[in-house]
Formats: sequence, structure tokens, C-alpha cells
Amino acid sequence: MIYGERIRLRAPERDDLPRFVRWLNDPEVRHGLLLYLPMSLAEEENWFENMLTRPAAEHPMVIEIRQEDGWQPIGNCGVHNIDGRCRSAEVGLFIGEKELWGQGYGTEVMQLLLKHAFETLNLNRLSLDVYETNPGAIRAYEKAGFVQEGRKRQGMYLDGKYVDILIMSVLYDEWSV
Repeated sequence: MIYGERIRLRAPERDDLPRFVRWLNDPEVRHGLLLYLPMSLAEEENWFENMLTRPAAEHPMVIEIRQEDGWQPIGNCGVHNIDGRCRSAEVGLFIGEKELWGQGYGTEVMQLLLKHAFETLNLNRLSLDVYETNPGAIRAYEKAGFVQEGRKRQGMYLDGKYVDILIMSVLYDEWSV
């Protein structure tokens, strides 16, 4: 487990899959993700089996918050596409429980994920793509230290129109200052 102030990150388990499918089939949750089609439990089970064959450092983690009766899963996050030679990777997260949006969990998750990537995985550069139409995510990433370094103009077709994809990154030296 990786612990933060209000959250912890843990490995996904097979019994998490129905919850993931529920989140990913919610159009509002899926709106900021690359996924755009409904997902079946069978597809998620296939994803899970394939995920287990990838390096452990690239396995996603379940985001949980402490509740009176234990820990509640609220989303997931991860480090992926790790390049060992360049010590770089991509990161991402989503909060699947919509009633918890706007409460700072995304920022806290990203700060914890950066600490893990820089201090445990010994990476130097982390990047992500985010749609220009997702100001909450952009704000959370900026609070965690990310800066915009580029833009893929009209890089995504979303809700009947083309939107720009912002490319954001943070370097170890910027994060550790």
C-alpha cells in the first residue's frame, strides 16, 4: 500500500472489476478518458489478465479513501509506458465516484503518484495528456507541479467536435524543489 493523508493506493483485485466497469460505463466519468465505447465485464476481465503480464511497476493502483467502516475505492491511477533508458513515463488517474469530484482527491492522488514515481521508481520525467475541456483535471495537475509543454490541436473528437489535447509534464528537479 502507498499511503497519503486522506487516501491510499493499492493493487487492483479481481473483485474490483465490476466497480471499474460501472465507473467506465458512466459517460461523465468516461468523458475525460480515451475510452469512448461501453465496456463489458468480459472485456475488463481480459484487460485484468493482460495487465498481470506487464511489469509490476506499470500495474494500475486503486485509489481508496478512509471511511468509518474501512476503505472505499473511488478510482484508479497508474504509471505506464516506462522508458528505463530515459527514466520517463506517463501517468494518469480518474475518480470514478462523481460525488467526490472537486474535493481535492485528484490533486492528492497525483502528488502521491509523483512521489512514488520519482522516489520509488527513480524516474526523471512524467507526462500526461488531458483534454482542454477538462479544467478540473488541468487544475489538479498544475497543483501537483505539472506544466503545459505542448498542444495537439484538434487531437480528439469528443461530443461531436474536435478538442485540443494538452501535453503536460513535470521533471524530478522541478518537483523536488
